[in-house]
Amino acid sequence: MKEALEVLDHVRLNFSPSGLLALNIVIAFVMFGVALDIKWQNFKDVILKPKSALTGIFSQFILLPAVTFLFIILLNPTPTVALGMILISSCPGGNISNFMSAMARGNVALSVSLTAVATLSATFMTPLNFAIWGKLYLNYYSSAGAGNFLVPIEINFLQMVQTVVILLGIPLILGILFSQYFPVITAKIKKPIRQLSILIFIGFVIILLSANFNHFLNYIHIVFLIVLVHNSIALLTGYSISSIIGLNNTDKRTVTIETGIQNSGLALVLMFNPKIFPPELELGGMTIVAAWWGVWHIISGLSLAAIWSKKVDIQPAVR
Repeated sequence: MKEALEVLDHVRLNFSPSGLLALNIVIAFVMFGVALDIKWQNFKDVILKPKSALTGIFSQFILLPAVTFLFIILLNPTPTVALGMILISSCPGGNISNFMSAMARGNVALSVSLTAVATLSATFMTPLNFAIWGKLYLNYYSSAGAGNFLVPIEINFLQMVQTVVILLGIPLILGILFSQYFPVITAKIKKPIRQLSILIFIGFVIILLSANFNHFLNYIHIVFLIVLVHNSIALLTGYSISSIIGLNNTDKRTVTIETGIQNSGLALVLMFNPKIFPPELELGGMTIVAAWWGVWHIISGLSLAAIWSKKVDIQPAVR
């Protein structure tokens, strides 16, 4: 298994500077569309009724990276695959989590609140989590007698913060302000923009796959099981902590989806930023794991939401 994964280190995805710029724009547009549904009241709701929201934030930014690290120690993959898994687990929720929560008969208001708080928190928490768990893994990898990781790597924390703020923080604030000052226009455009942003994102993932079809054809069997198990662990983490805390079924579904649907597009943008990860690093494992996660979490999330959509929850949604 590990010998097969080592081949991934030397794989370079066909991702041009123009393609990377397009991905940046797509993510910013997606976050702007998501923010049109967010009100300042959502942040207030988290403060006034914090139990479910704090559970979701704890699950996403504390538990998931920690559980991912334990899974990596057990799995013992190559460093690039491990770092890709850590970066994915450090990202905020994916852009279609609100849609999935609605489809799953979850708490849409909670989902939107978590999106707002998690996206804003991610401007700091994503770089912090990757710096902490990534460094911890590299130290473990070296102490285990495996040698140094390819070439010495220093995680550029400030550059990662800057990138996340530009891609997530600014579109989020602009979207909230647009919704606040132009409510009539927002009411007309937010649904089409949300639908369009989801289609654009899925289309971009398909383009990415088609441009690197040979790579995925050759190596998908290697990463498929890893991503499937990792994503399942993420969903199970959200469901388990919600059950332990005692959330109702509606909120439990939302926290599960918010924990298991990660912004893999953001992870890819960070990976291809030369100021964060120098070009001389061979990060094939990271990029392929992130790219396939972008496909798989859509499949798993929609499948889970479809199953839950058929279950009528008569329990009142008390947050």
